[in-house]
Amino acid sequence: MVSALTVCVPAYDAERTLAVTLESVLAEDADFELLVLDNASVDRTGEIARSTGDPRVRVLRNESVLPIGANWDRVIRAASGDLVKVVCADDILRPGALTEQWALMADSSIAICAGRFDVIDEQGALLETDLGLPGLLGRRTPRELAKVIVRRGPAEFGPTAAAMFRLADYRRVGGLRPDLVFPMDVDLFARVATGGHFVGMERIVAAWRNSSFNLCSRTTTRSKLTDMYRFHHRLVADHPELVTRADVLTGDLRLVGQIMERVRVRTLGAVAAVRPGE
Repeated sequence: MVSALTVCVPAYDAERTLAVTLESVLAEDADFELLVLDNASVDRTGEIARSTGDPRVRVLRNESVLPIGANWDRVIRAASGDLVKVVCADDILRPGALTEQWALMADSSIAICAGRFDVIDEQGALLETDLGLPGLLGRRTPRELAKVIVRRGPAEFGPTAAAMFRLADYRRVGGLRPDLVFPMDVDLFARVATGGHFVGMERIVAAWRNSSFNLCSRTTTRSKLTDMYRFHHRLVADHPELVTRADVLTGDLRLVGQIMERVRVRTLGAVAAVRPGE
């Protein structure tokens, strides 16, 4: 049986959303640890984390700001639970999802599970629902998981908060590869899945906040696409049992299509600026 669960919340200048995120986690009636790592924030992030009054909450603080990969790695390695869920400080969990995933992971043959997700705006209003996990519902092999991630991209898989994995597998694979910023989480998920099976849940378990202040919004399209290209080729080099060259080619062609679409939109914008009267 699973002995413990830690929900990790890496937080940097997150005062706008952190309270709602923590409330969504603490609403679960279960005895887990909620570990918040304040990444040397200069706003009220630490104060909000310490003010919950819930004994399940533990708060750590970095003396100086760490890069996102190092920050996530620190909070995960500080977890006391056998199971780990990483929830970004602007995302939220849906009611009941945490305990349902926890119960599912009592099956030791499952290395990682994830559910479907919603998209909300900066104020928390629902924008889209029932997204994620194309071709991944039910019990899947590590190969099936990695294939979909590479061919379809991380956005199709879902946010970090939708997944739950084992701390032992995290340590076994060497943790996050922080130089892969944008696909850092799905790269980890593909590797930890080698410890067993992946289970895709039909249930909506989390909501990703589409905001102007999260990392995804602040990262340039060029950086995202470059990271994804490097992710594809590193994964096939390190784990040829997970993805094939055909998978990587399909993923790379998807990136080329995104680049061409970006060029098209920018070209249309430039033309409109030159001929504003038309």
